Amino acid sequence: MFERLSERLDAAFKQMTGRGKIREDDVDEAMREVRRALLEADVNFKVARDFINSVRERALGRDVIDSVSPSQQVVKIVNDELTNLLGEETVPLESPTDGLRIILMVGLQGSGKTTSSAKLALMLKNRGEKPLLAAADLKRPAAIRQLQTLSEQIGIDIHYESTDSTPEHVARNAVDKARHGAYNSVIIDTAGRIQLDEDLMIEIGRIGKLVSPNEVLFVADAMTGQEAVNVVSSFHEQLPLTGLILTKLDGDARGGAALSIRSVTGLPVKFIAQGEKIEPLEVFHPDRLASRILGMGDVVTLVEQAQEAMDQDVTERLEERMRKATFDLNDFLDQMEQVRKMGPLSQVLGMLPGMGKLAASSDVKDALDGDHMRRVEAIVLSMTPSERSQPAIIDGSRRRRIAQGSGTEPKDVNQLLNQFKQMQKMMKALSSGKMPNIPGMGGQFMGK
Repeated sequence: MFERLSERLDAAFKQMTGRGKIREDDVDEAMREVRRALLEADVNFKVARDFINSVRERALGRDVIDSVSPSQQVVKIVNDELTNLLGEETVPLESPTDGLRIILMVGLQGSGKTTSSAKLALMLKNRGEKPLLAAADLKRPAAIRQLQTLSEQIGIDIHYESTDSTPEHVARNAVDKARHGAYNSVIIDTAGRIQLDEDLMIEIGRIGKLVSPNEVLFVADAMTGQEAVNVVSSFHEQLPLTGLILTKLDGDARGGAALSIRSVTGLPVKFIAQGEKIEPLEVFHPDRLASRILGMGDVVTLVEQAQEAMDQDVTERLEERMRKATFDLNDFLDQMEQVRKMGPLSQVLGMLPGMGKLAASSDVKDALDGDHMRRVEAIVLSMTPSERSQPAIIDGSRRRRIAQGSGTEPKDVNQLLNQFKQMQKMMKALSSGKMPNIPGMGGQFMGK
């Protein structure tokens, strides 16, 4: 989502790079570019104005003008101010006072509210809690079926009733069931509307008074831009909200809502969601998102996702086989599956410092997330177990069979096998403390 904004900010900073001293004119020119980048990203104009004024004031301070690397100091200031704009601190869910956390999910239709309810439940489940989902959206029978399907996929209990019931009864009965069923949390999925209307507010208000939720989370579609900010503000005036969930952050929207919503509404963004795949919500860390926007990566989140997604036993076995240079194509499949659990590979690459621009490239995205990786997997799966463990036995006839079985060409099989052979050479060299003279690797790397 922030690819274009990141590019514009990077271009603005490059104007100051390499200068031993920066003048007020240099800062003003850079700030004009930053302001233009923010407005193009659909950031609220008042938020953009205040942001630029704050950065400019700090950037013209004596500690920046006289510093050894003034351009780096300006980047740090922008990073600090972005973090401040996004909320500074991570805001967790409220802890229940009586042992049961009641979460009311609200928002407009199509914002991803029902899916976010399931993702939130999965996140709590992964934390060791026992959540209960409640289908209180009786306006759309499809919403009940959707939540039932999602609850089955993630193995979480659900309370639902017929459409003859009322949302208030569903919510109250779900809370009663949760209190008597040793649940830690109950997540109530309420009805949305195409646009804000009085009936919706009256219904949500009644449910709120009836169940007294610890959290009222508004699910905002980040792709609606500034309209999302306006809707949240209107909603908050009539029903006290405690936090926000931003969805569809992996879309092609400009990202202005994500940058403006905290400043305009005063409400903390607690979680973000990417894609329709049922994965746990991602806790919103303002400092980490600021680093991503500025191309500094997000190694902490990457490590956390790896720890959550990867099977420790499988990872240790793969590491051992790599170290002993016994890594084969069966292990390669296992490794692909482990990494895939972390999400799209281009997204993982983008969390590495300095790799944001490369990860945003359409060619790289296609290579990592598109048909290329699927072809590679198809080729390996078309091999017999013995061929995967001993690629050297694959001769011409076997290559033709593998290509036919995977829907590829023999040259594709040859390319994969050659690349794997080079990787095996590297592993053997690493295990012996030397780097082989592989074309493109620059010869000896690790010494003699």
